[in-house]
Amino acid sequence: MSGFPSFIARLARPFAQSTRLSVAPESSSSSAPGAIPEGAQRCTVAAGCFWGTEHLYRRHFAGKGLLDAKVGYIGGDLTDPTYRAVCGGKTGHAEAAQIIFDPEKVTYRQLLEFFYKMHDPTTLNAQGPDTGPQYRSAIYFHDAEQEKVAREVTRQVNEQWWKGRVVTELAPAGRWWTAEEYHQEYLDKNPAGYECPSHFLRPFPPLQ
Repeated sequence: MSGFPSFIARLARPFAQSTRLSVAPESSSSSAPGAIPEGAQRCTVAAGCFWGTEHLYRRHFAGKGLLDAKVGYIGGDLTDPTYRAVCGGKTGHAEAAQIIFDPEKVTYRQLLEFFYKMHDPTTLNAQGPDTGPQYRSAIYFHDAEQEKVAREVTRQVNEQWWKGRVVTELAPAGRWWTAEEYHQEYLDKNPAGYECPSHFLRPFPPLQ
């Protein structure tokens, strides 16, 4: 579970009582659950509390190639996870955001550079006051090219920005579970809601 300060800050987070929403494994069929527009790609990252992660991506990339963004759970063993289960820190899942983007308007590399600016990738299983493996820093790549880019960007930011302290997990994207509906665009709907203090853009120089 999260530390005491986080628990108090998150008391406003309700636990879902309704049926879970899920996204089926990726498919090229437009009629399949979780299908994305032709030519679009997925970028899946975990950076602590998924409310702030989604919110920052939407705010920064709206009109600049972001087609959609969802929060959900990835990287764990439990089938059909719920927020209550993931918050226990024992399912193996991370709170994550999945960005659907137009690669002709924004590149996967740009989205990952933003990822490394908007959270702290040096704290293992924690972001700000939120502690537990569900708050780990991670990039879940969807193909070999994304893996190549993720490893290259991680190497560069580790050398140039974070001085060898990056602990971000890089792993293939497994099954994605979309979180309960009340979590989607939470900070847009609840501007006074909890926002992790580690979620802000660092003024790093361009990577060389």
